[in-house]
Amino acid sequence: MNTKNKKSVGLHALYEEDPATADLKVFGRVANQDRRGFLRGAGLTSMAALLGVSFIPYHRNMPQGLIPAAMADDTTPFSIEGKEGLTILNDRPVNAETPAHLLDDAVTPTSRHFIRNNGVPPVEVDADSWQLTIDGLVEKPLTLSIKDLQDKFEVVTRPVVVECGGNGRAAFDPPASGNQWTYGAVACAEWTGVRLADVLKAAGVKPGAVYTAHHSADKHLSGKEGKEAISRGVPIEKAMDPNNLIAFAMNGKPIHPMNGAPLRLIVPGWPGSCSQKWLQRINIRDQVHDGAKMTGTAYRVPKHPVAAGEKVPKEDFVIIERMPVKSLITHPATGTMLNEKALEVRGNAWSGERKITQVEISIDFGATWITAELGEQPNFGAWQRFKAQVTFPESGYYEVWAKATDDKGVSQPFGIAWNPKGYLNNSMHRVAVRVS
Repeated sequence: MNTKNKKSVGLHALYEEDPATADLKVFGRVANQDRRGFLRGAGLTSMAALLGVSFIPYHRNMPQGLIPAAMADDTTPFSIEGKEGLTILNDRPVNAETPAHLLDDAVTPTSRHFIRNNGVPPVEVDADSWQLTIDGLVEKPLTLSIKDLQDKFEVVTRPVVVECGGNGRAAFDPPASGNQWTYGAVACAEWTGVRLADVLKAAGVKPGAVYTAHHSADKHLSGKEGKEAISRGVPIEKAMDPNNLIAFAMNGKPIHPMNGAPLRLIVPGWPGSCSQKWLQRINIRDQVHDGAKMTGTAYRVPKHPVAAGEKVPKEDFVIIERMPVKSLITHPATGTMLNEKALEVRGNAWSGERKITQVEISIDFGATWITAELGEQPNFGAWQRFKAQVTFPESGYYEVWAKATDDKGVSQPFGIAWNPKGYLNNSMHRVAVRVS
């Protein structure tokens, strides 16, 4: 897969020639070009989030091009506070993916959970005063604090896969615009919260309800007041599925700021965009929601197969719902050099709202396949671990391929089902191995 856009750059190298431009690249473009103006806008929010705080006192005193001391170690690349080993994509807002070999866990550590932002995260986040409003087509509109959620509804904890709909976009040819994710815009953290369905039932969804509309505290990159960065929703039938969560904890602790603290939705099996972060309001509507990134071709694919590069009329696009069957080899890391011929291959497999029934491994470019040992699914929406022992017959270059099959008999393809927006790439994962 093409990774030419994935370059990790040290802060000092980035700032050496043009500090002002480096400020814009690292923390985001704003209208004012001087550092003081920059630190009054979206840049301050981004810098604070990367430092792991909500605000930087005395920020107005910071000179142009100053590298914060927390980031100034010459020996370490630019990184996000609380995250380790992620590849930061070169666009704004902050988006970062996880290399496949760092996802070698049944439950993804918070530090290795990918980041997908559409706008500028909120600066001030106070979990104690945070409120969630449920309104629209309901009998009893609700305004609930996080403590209200915890006290009035059953609290549940479960691992759930969250995956960006564009995961795998970097492999599209012709290329598709957007974040050039390779494989790492996916994770399976353990989320704690209350059932969305329980809260909606308490509000009393009225007849005629068609869709939810999710609203959050992040701001549009333009800074324009009232303009939302993203406002997605799901059909009311999906919303009432008991597996959806309104989550307030991630791996037993408060949610990481870049993953939606203090409150977010978790909608298993559907694109991560449905799992709205920094959640403030759920509005029940009598029509398909038409919020930001719900219309046009956003998070939509052609309703019929198309040729690579084909122009598709907008009326032929449909909203993405269930995510496809996928697998990810997490051990060994691609490019591994082995000194012995035996190897344990490990990884994860998942398939939207379905269960995985088989994972197969090939070391001979798909000529033959080895059935992997497949773990049970802990709960609906979680991925399943797999492992297999392979032996390479001689020294040389090999590719290890993985192919998952779900309980509807659907397997991963070798090729990509191309679409104009670069969504839903579920082609087989391959890693390179050299045996000495």
